[in-house]
Amino acid sequence: MAESKYICEITSIGEFEEKVLKPSFGVPVLVDFWAAWCQPCQMLMPLLGKLAEEFQGKFLLVKVNSDEQQALATQYGVRSLPTVKFFRDGAIVDEFMGAQPESAIRALLDKYVVRDSDLVREQARKLREAGQLDQTLDMLKSAAGADPDNPRVRVDLMSVLIEAKRYDDADALYADLPFAEKESDAIKALLAELSFHRQAGDLDDLATLMEGVKNNPGDLSERLRLAAQLVVGGRLEDAMDQYIEVMKRDRTFQDEAGRKGLLEVFTLLGADHPAVNTYRRKMFALLH
Repeated sequence: MAESKYICEITSIGEFEEKVLKPSFGVPVLVDFWAAWCQPCQMLMPLLGKLAEEFQGKFLLVKVNSDEQQALATQYGVRSLPTVKFFRDGAIVDEFMGAQPESAIRALLDKYVVRDSDLVREQARKLREAGQLDQTLDMLKSAAGADPDNPRVRVDLMSVLIEAKRYDDADALYADLPFAEKESDAIKALLAELSFHRQAGDLDDLATLMEGVKNNPGDLSERLRLAAQLVVGGRLEDAMDQYIEVMKRDRTFQDEAGRKGLLEVFTLLGADHPAVNTYRRKMFALLH
């Protein structure tokens, strides 16, 4: 493979920090662990080189001959060849083993390589923080049209539509998403957020709602509305307490709205959040 400014080779373990870890704070770095005797390595290497040239520095390719750099291969847990590891911000963020088709490698690159539309997303984020939602939507719609293959733009667009209370437009955007995107964690979380916004309705004074539930604790409809508004206000654990209370009083109320509300909050928080395990145990205790 012809060398270029986007491709280099590690010739000693001491070069790894300078050629991989430090550059990864600017752009993704793909490290290709290979060997001369490995036929799949010889098939993969020209493809990686072609992509490195095509992307023009949006990622860097670093080659490591595993026979010559056995300590590095051992350090990074290489067990078969070829192995390609993606580094970002000094850490491994993804990897694959074996010769992969170009389409699969491009799909992985799309997750980490900054595109022009991502730069537009950053500009849109600043407009959003300034409260300029209409301008933010216009910018994101333009970015989505110019780069329809960037799913991150659509995630941002759906999020802003929800914030702008354009719920039907958010529904329409979701309906047009490819199936794989609909199944992504980011889109599932936005669907849950959209549901809470609709349940909350027009935002009443939260203190008044809480006082009403305190004075009439058996009004589960009002308690559910309070829970939704707590979610919209970012008080997720307080909201989960309300859903638990609904389950305690009537598990079947409004087609198990307490349990379903909890599950939607779990989606918002993500499976690894410590509060999810705590409240999942409480939910199971009430169910069983």
